[in-house]
Amino acid sequence: MSDEPALAPPVLEALGIGVRFGGVRALDGVDLALRPGEVCGLIGPNGAGKTTLFDVLSGIRRPDDGRVLLDGTDVTRRSPVWRARHGMRRTFQRQQLFGRLTAADNLMVAQEWRGGGGGLAADLLAARRRYEKERRERAAAVLRTCGLDDIETVYTGALPVGQARMVELARAIADPPRVLLLDEPAAGMTADEIGHLSSVIRYLSVDEGRAVLLVEHNIAFVMELCTRVVVLDLGRILAEGTPAEVRADPAVQQAYLGHFRPFSGSHHQSTENPPVRNA
Repeated sequence: MSDEPALAPPVLEALGIGVRFGGVRALDGVDLALRPGEVCGLIGPNGAGKTTLFDVLSGIRRPDDGRVLLDGTDVTRRSPVWRARHGMRRTFQRQQLFGRLTAADNLMVAQEWRGGGGGLAADLLAARRRYEKERRERAAAVLRTCGLDDIETVYTGALPVGQARMVELARAIADPPRVLLLDEPAAGMTADEIGHLSSVIRYLSVDEGRAVLLVEHNIAFVMELCTRVVVLDLGRILAEGTPAEVRADPAVQQAYLGHFRPFSGSHHQSTENPPVRNA
């Protein structure tokens, strides 16, 4: 009998995903499984199909072939809204914040579908006022988790790139997700900001059990943060394994990695001092 612990069942699966743009195969038979508490990096050259796969997983694009499973349920034909309300959240390469709202209000928007919004009903019904209070308390707690409590009342249109990226992450977890799809989360960040981002993602995976799949061109960041790395090339999986295994793979070296320097913010990645826990 094996002494190895049994793996948790995947929370998200892509099975035989294929996407065609005319005669071009953007994705060709891609299989991927993501488990609770895992941080998986998805890397590859430009045009490898990374964002297309994210679009399929999040429901923005329906695949020509294959299926997407969320907690074992086939969600291939489900909308992005349905998937978001059942625990799948995504950020995008381009910032998608509501610039005329404060950081806290951006997080409030992410929770509105559960009730407790503004308007006359909220003024008249005590229950709805209570729900709104709970949502605002949740928003404040998540901002603290992400180290953003000092900008709670700042309009996000005035934020620098690094803080705006962190608000996007905070908004994605304001309504607690099962799965996080992060598309270029470190783009435009300084080394210190990347170090903080890494510690927050580790906290979400290790302490809260969130499954995280991220696309990122900062390879050193991926190799130091992720527990598993998947390499896409020309729409197919070229390699998959631990960061050490992928980094040593000759095919990956030839197709993509080359030589890179260690991530300069690695000293921030210790989990000995995790972000502030939610209140």
